[in-house]
Order: sequence, then structure tokens, then C-alpha cells
Amino acid sequence: MRIESRYNGPAGSGNGGWSAGIFAAEAGDTGPVEVTLRRPPPLETDLTLVDGEVRDPAGELVAEVRPVGTIDAVVPPVDLDTAVAAATRYPGLVEHPFPSCYVCGPQRADGLRIFPGRLPDGRTAAPFRAPARVSTATVWAALDCPGGWAVLAPGRPYLLGRIAAVIAALPRPDDECVVTGALLGVDGRKALVHTSLYGPDGALLGAARATWIAS
Repeated sequence: MRIESRYNGPAGSGNGGWSAGIFAAEAGDTGPVEVTLRRPPPLETDLTLVDGEVRDPAGELVAEVRPVGTIDAVVPPVDLDTAVAAATRYPGLVEHPFPSCYVCGPQRADGLRIFPGRLPDGRTAAPFRAPARVSTATVWAALDCPGGWAVLAPGRPYLLGRIAAVIAALPRPDDECVVTGALLGVDGRKALVHTSLYGPDGALLGAARATWIAS
């Protein structure tokens, strides 16, 4: 496994959702999978998965992967127009801790450009046009940042620590999808969030629960 440099989150390390999706795909489990990041995923580095542990060439632990039970983390959908309107309120357009993030970074014209803005009820929502090449990792990435932005605020950066996801189907290239996120609660430095991805017909494509850690 290798996280290519273009799939970064914070500068110099892999986007958490994309990386977790790569690790989950390597595990080969058909049901829900949980990935715990033990350190920032290194870029352009050969990684191996053995007995549920992702390690770098030096043997250092990068992540842990395990199957989990049912994920009941579904966040209700909104229509595309509502998601588009929410994206205009995306805080990351004004201040972003990681502006070059592949998923939500405004500096990345070649990224997924998912810009989650707040809804009146506190959820986040954003439109998402599926890229020309769609993989499991694409969906994991789309389910990542919209959860983080349910808790992120100016001067309050968080990083993904753990994410569990279930993928029902992949979007087709250029599909206009909607992703929603919700903050479930905060316990000290930890925030629990849920996210969901919906296809153009409103079908649920994937859902995730995640723990973000204040950095």
C-alpha cells in the first residue's frame, strides 16, 4: 500500500479518510470496518497490513484495522440546492488549518472540493461531484472531512483519530452527490461525529462514525 502525495490532509501526511479507505480496502472485509490512526499516515511510503496492523518499512505502527458490527451512524439527507447553499458558508473558505487538504482544501483545484457548511440545526452539508475515478477510498475520504467540520472552528483544529465506515455502493463518475455530517458530542479533546453520503437519487451510498482529536 502507498498513500500518494496528492492525497494529503495536513501538509506532509495522508488525508485520514483516504488513508483509512486504502487500509480498509487492503483488509478485504466486506462489512463495516474500523480504522484507528496511531500516527499521521506517511506519504509515498510502502506500508504493509499484517494481522490488522499497518506498519511502515521500519516496523512502526501507523494504523489498526478491524471489522466491526452494524454502523447506525446515518445523518439525514438534504437536497442538492440546500447542500450548495450550505457550502457557501463553509468556514474553511475564510480560515482553514489545512488549506491544501485533498478533500476539503480550498487551495486544491485537483481535490474533491467538499466544502461543508453549517445548516440551521447544526449539521453540515456539502455537494460532492464524484471524480472521474472512484474507489472505496474516495467514499471514505468523502465521509471524513464533513464530520470534522461539524466540530472544527477558528482556532480549534482537530485531526481524525478513528473512523468506522460501511459502503453500500460507489457513486458513478460525475454523479452529483450530497454529504451530511453531525456532531454527536464532545468529551475532553475527543469529538464523536457521524457522516453520510447520498447519491443523486437520494440513495444512501455510505455512512461513518468517527472520533476526532483536538490538536
